[in-house]
Amino acid sequence: MTKFEALGLEQSLLDAVTDLGFENPSEVQEKAIPILLENETDLVALAQTGTGKTAAFGFPLIQKIDSSSRTTQGLILSPTRELCLQITNELKLYSKYIKGLNTVAIYGGASISEQAKQIKRGAQIVVATPGRMKDMIGRGIVDISKIDYCILDEADEMLNMGFYEDIKDILSNTPDEKFTWLFSATMPKEVATIAKKFMHHPKEITVGDKNAGATTVQHEYYVVGGRDRYPTLKRLADTNPDIFSVVFCRTKRDTQKVAEKLIEDGYNAGALHGDLSQNQRDLVMNAFRKKQIQMLVATDVAARGIDVDDITHVINYQLPDEIETYTHRSGRTGRAGKSGISMVIVTRSELRKIKSIEGKIKQKFIAKKIPTGMEICEIQLYHLASKIRDTQINEEVANYLPAINDVLQGIDRDELIKKIISVEFSRFYNYYNKAKDLNTVDTDGHGERKRSKGERGEASSNGSVRYFINVGEKDDYDWMSLKDFLKDTLSLGRDDVYRVDVKDSFSFFNTDAEHTELILQTFSDFKVDGRFVNVEVSKNPGGSGRSGRDRSRGGGKDRDRSRGKRRDRKSSHGKSSHSGKRRSKKRDGFF
Repeated sequence: MTKFEALGLEQSLLDAVTDLGFENPSEVQEKAIPILLENETDLVALAQTGTGKTAAFGFPLIQKIDSSSRTTQGLILSPTRELCLQITNELKLYSKYIKGLNTVAIYGGASISEQAKQIKRGAQIVVATPGRMKDMIGRGIVDISKIDYCILDEADEMLNMGFYEDIKDILSNTPDEKFTWLFSATMPKEVATIAKKFMHHPKEITVGDKNAGATTVQHEYYVVGGRDRYPTLKRLADTNPDIFSVVFCRTKRDTQKVAEKLIEDGYNAGALHGDLSQNQRDLVMNAFRKKQIQMLVATDVAARGIDVDDITHVINYQLPDEIETYTHRSGRTGRAGKSGISMVIVTRSELRKIKSIEGKIKQKFIAKKIPTGMEICEIQLYHLASKIRDTQINEEVANYLPAINDVLQGIDRDELIKKIISVEFSRFYNYYNKAKDLNTVDTDGHGERKRSKGERGEASSNGSVRYFINVGEKDDYDWMSLKDFLKDTLSLGRDDVYRVDVKDSFSFFNTDAEHTELILQTFSDFKVDGRFVNVEVSKNPGGSGRSGRDRSRGGGKDRDRSRGKRRDRKSSHGKSSHSGKRRSKKRDGFF
């Protein structure tokens, strides 16, 4: 792969690249930077969020700016305050070795007089939201009549937010001979109109297919009854104990309502919508970035500019009206080379929208069943056991051990383990034990079309077998890499392994029943880097129901006990993806 040195960057920028720890350019950087450095040209770049677009236009812009002149030479328009600040901070890091270069952020919700002072001191690059920029031009505070470069970042998002007229007014104050660089995830007709009106024979680059979704994102949908959206949301969260997600709602009212219900039920949740003050918004976003909030419930407008690389799930509580909006939602996960999952909760009448989105993003959705109560109990039981195993011992406990041993005297090891697990697990089990099945009668998805084997796993309880495997995120697996590992190890086709659900230190997957013997034989005494990797059959049809070890393989309790000893000797490697912890639930007893 091409290194940054080969793209034509000056040494001062290469030094900054080294400090930032960048090694290889992303695809959009590799395509855009040489074009912008070697030519004076307009550019249209189509690439998903999280692909490194800021550096793709930031490095060439900084290199072309004359830092000895205090004239404003570059204008960057971005849709939100958060993105505006993020771009500004990144440009300052890129230009840290260039003396005299000043980048100023202009955005609403902050003192306009303070921003005016910064502009007056001299700003070669201005990063602005359209509304505040138009205001400052109207007041005569900012002069962009001599700029050389204008960058429209996240152009489709700005236009979706209703900034079309503002952008036209702002661009009308810029010189005709400037160069315009337009970066966008999708190309709706409004973006094409801007390009046609304000750009001259632009060069085009595309990362992936136009309007297509990121290939690192797995798309899933769950068919529910109209009244079961919220219970389904809870089950999706409980099936993923380490979830770090954005939950999208259509309206501000629904956003606030869902967030309040989640908080009431004991989840670490927060709301992000247009009725919040800037201070409230900042508090929520800071808590989310620190993972003090695991489920951020947001409207599409309020979520513009969220740039957090390790979001594990995007949950569409309701589908958006525009397909392009879904592309932006799902682009919040699967960023910076990581994988992610986009979940959609739909009613039967909305299934036609899934088909439309598939055609636009050029990816298939997997029809999945809503987890049953017992499936969730199984996952949470393993999660609790892993949590106990990985808990760092507080040595102060030693002072109390003699008295504790007296209290626990006469309880053998197995019974003690059961009691410890039951302290947390019983409340959880009691909540879900008799919970109803939320799946509609027919989750056959698109109805008229036959699903592929990869999609079929959720519905084929007769011919599909669910397995437990003792590796997960801590072993550096995600759903993509674990699927590849299983496929390669077992010499199966990619569609032969499906419903891959990766948790912190264990995972689940499905195959058709015909592969069961091969799988159990292969993993009967299988090691990776000296560690035993065990695969066992869960007796829950389709992956739901009670946890069950496959006794038909022989060995019974003795076999399980010997496996337990082996596991005691094993050590996980890699780092946990998420450090956020969920509060114990006041009513449900979740952990």
